[in-house]
Amino acid sequence: MSQYVSRLGRRSPAAPSRLRLHRRPRRVAMLSVHTSPLHQPGTGDAGGMNVYIVELAQRLAAIGIEVEIFTRATAGDLAPCVELAPGVLVRHVDAGPYEGLAKEDLPAQLCAFTHGVMQAWAGHRPGYYDLVHSHYWLSGHVGWLAAQRWGVPLVHAMHTMAKVKNANLADGDTPEPAARVIGEMQIVSAADRLIANTAEEADELVRHYSADPGKVAVVHPGVNLGRFRPADGRAAARARLGLPEGALIPLFAGRIQPLKAPDVLLRSVAVLLDERPDLRSRVVVPVVGGPSGSGLAKPEGLQKLAARLGIADVVRFHPPVGQEELADWFRAASVLVMPSYSESFGLVAIEAQAAGTPVLAAAVGGLPVAVRDGQTGFLVQGHDPADYARVLRRLADEPGLTDTMGAAAARHAQSFGWDTSAAATADVYTAATQAHRRRVRSHHG
Repeated sequence: MSQYVSRLGRRSPAAPSRLRLHRRPRRVAMLSVHTSPLHQPGTGDAGGMNVYIVELAQRLAAIGIEVEIFTRATAGDLAPCVELAPGVLVRHVDAGPYEGLAKEDLPAQLCAFTHGVMQAWAGHRPGYYDLVHSHYWLSGHVGWLAAQRWGVPLVHAMHTMAKVKNANLADGDTPEPAARVIGEMQIVSAADRLIANTAEEADELVRHYSADPGKVAVVHPGVNLGRFRPADGRAAARARLGLPEGALIPLFAGRIQPLKAPDVLLRSVAVLLDERPDLRSRVVVPVVGGPSGSGLAKPEGLQKLAARLGIADVVRFHPPVGQEELADWFRAASVLVMPSYSESFGLVAIEAQAAGTPVLAAAVGGLPVAVRDGQTGFLVQGHDPADYARVLRRLADEPGLTDTMGAAAARHAQSFGWDTSAAATADVYTAATQAHRRRVRSHHG
């Protein structure tokens, strides 16, 4: 705005107020059909995307863009509207039964969800929402219709893509259905702008979904640097969580499902203890999270695997925890282990590093962007437990490595603040608004 202000401080006549208002939207309808921003990550289908939506919405509100998040009501006693933060409203939409509806059953409820969104909109004056930002393909379909009906731009974030997941399936995992692939193709074609977490994800949108490269913008997710920080150090965090001070603690934190491959961590620990039985007394393996997705079919599968591998004595299962306590688990760990088969970004990798802990991860998706191999952690090609065991052995033999890499990890994470993400997202909104106006003009012209 500064270029429109004259040297005397008065606004120059070259700045019509309409032009200023069109710079970027004042109010955004954000859609998150299958997972509520109010749910705790690590439970059910709640994960990194929940954190992403909550943090992004709060930072957008802080820079003057109001956000209303539409999500499916999962209980009968929820208030229709909840203020999450100043300028951020969560609207609960009735669509299908509250309990027991799997993500796979949700496509059948999109019509009901769209109806709820339209009802909320009907209560407002025309032009109330300036833009629709949908998250994940289910929301994209509602967003497609809403944006068209309201005459506003659609910005869409995939978060994960069926074609990419199906190309990197864990053994025995269920492929994503063809209906999802078709749905994603339609959204890619309809959106004014697509937000990708990384350059690799942007390439995948173009390669697998024929996205117009000019419509794809890369915006790295952020991390709450106030919450995830080294704080009072590893020893204090271990004392609070009842963990032994001198132990090697490889941590798994996330949804327990084949895609996230917690079994690879367990198998690698079994390999390590076979080779080095002397380490048994000082290894603790916390698994923090709940079963999700195709992991729900065998919720006890991981416990049984630990018993079969003969390492049940060193593995500790913990239900999902809130963000504050999660930060303590990260601080306490020697290393966060992420052997995922597919990750669009892997938010927990940045959160752990911000807390001062290195990351051992599969070199998939956005993880090579999140982790600097050899500096802030280790990247492994593939999912062979022996490769992960090799890194764990090195961390056991060089205890100082966790601290030196952890310090580098905390510095690396500083560049991933949510304020940066929100500013970049606001720029995408502006570009989408301009592109949409151009398209409408050429259509009417």
